[in-house]
Amino acid sequence: MQLSDFHFDLPPELIARYPLEQRGASRLLQLHPQGELQHGQFSDLLAQVTEKDLMVFNNSKVIPARLKGQKETGGRVEILVERILNQQQILVHLRASKSPAPGCYLHFAEEIRFKVLGRQHNLFVLECAEQTPVLEVIERLGEIPLPPYLHRPAEEADKERYQTVYAEDKGSVAAPTAGLHFDQPLLKQLRAKGVDLAFLTLHVGAGTFLPVRTANILEHHMHPEYVEVSAAVCEKVRRARARGGRVIAVGTTTARSLETASSSGTIQPYAGDTELFIYPGYRFHSVDLLLTNFHLPESTLLMLVCALGGPENTLRAYREAVKEKYRFYSYGDAMLVSKFSP
Repeated sequence: MQLSDFHFDLPPELIARYPLEQRGASRLLQLHPQGELQHGQFSDLLAQVTEKDLMVFNNSKVIPARLKGQKETGGRVEILVERILNQQQILVHLRASKSPAPGCYLHFAEEIRFKVLGRQHNLFVLECAEQTPVLEVIERLGEIPLPPYLHRPAEEADKERYQTVYAEDKGSVAAPTAGLHFDQPLLKQLRAKGVDLAFLTLHVGAGTFLPVRTANILEHHMHPEYVEVSAAVCEKVRRARARGGRVIAVGTTTARSLETASSSGTIQPYAGDTELFIYPGYRFHSVDLLLTNFHLPESTLLMLVCALGGPENTLRAYREAVKEKYRFYSYGDAMLVSKFSP
């Protein structure tokens, strides 16, 4: 498969740079199993689920992972945390006029310094020199790292809106955006209807925004992200299957987590990194439906959606979404994608 197979034309004005006033006010485009499309509002989701179904969410919480400082020479430096390695060390993307050498110190506000320990490919390993837990430093000094395609700095409102209402486990540098549409009243309505809810964790890394650079997508290598799928979540999936219900993944990160835990063919508890690349031809073991936002052209996220909904039907749905002026990307509208059934 070629990267160009996943291209579509997106007018820049359809990129949602800010969220709507209400979380659940977005539109919802449904892609049904045989390719039929249905336009509606996000509130329609409630009518599409039953008491037999299980909805699974990613409860990872976005950390303010962008920090600005100076090198010892006085030159400006900006870091974007890819992941927290331990209490003192972080793995980061680093931007500076000249890359700092191992042993150098980077200076930030409040006299906080990070020592450059070395590199891992294109990333840098830094250690907090003050023996302060790095998560504590990040939360004090960092800012929310909005996706680059929004083309604006983070604002005060983003601290709340670029975070799901059920976010709990700190560690993501990008929000699992399908979950941004949910507010507490909708979650309460889902529970009242008898829909079972489950929560797992995938910490989204900054690498999620890196473009695919190979013409043949099979040559692309996914960046690792940390996943935790508990025994309780696995049991809920098995029970949903037993009662004839469907497993609905809220977001591509949730889908990758469930499928990582199901790599043996049946779902099992999992804790560790995943580099699972889902593209057309993949056989889903746990996910029946996917609730997701509209993604970048030629992105691995779009490839995952195409794998579930079928490439032809999914790209046709995207062209329809452009025609009908749906809002795209993190703060945009949503899609409910059923597993393709020829």
